[in-house]
Amino acid sequence: MTRDQILTAAFDEAVQAGFYTMTRDNIAERAGVATGSVNHHFKDMANLRHAVMRKAIQVEQLCIIATGLAQGDDIARSAPEGLKRRALETLV
Repeated sequence: MTRDQILTAAFDEAVQAGFYTMTRDNIAERAGVATGSVNHHFKDMANLRHAVMRKAIQVEQLCIIATGLAQGDDIARSAPEGLKRRALETLV
């Protein structure tokens, strides 16, 4: 349950604060867990960002996907072409 709590908190933080500006401390606070729990479940921010991006693709959260595409994120680039196109349209 805690891993899911952290992922949900990270996803919400990415939507509200930005995919690349979310921090471990903010995510832990939002999830109601210790910062060490974030590290325990995701090892580092790169792994957590990968999980958030996979969730963004799954639920079609275009702003997060667009941000990832703009920054060359490999997970975002693996999204279906139509989804990537729709995400990039949010940038214009």
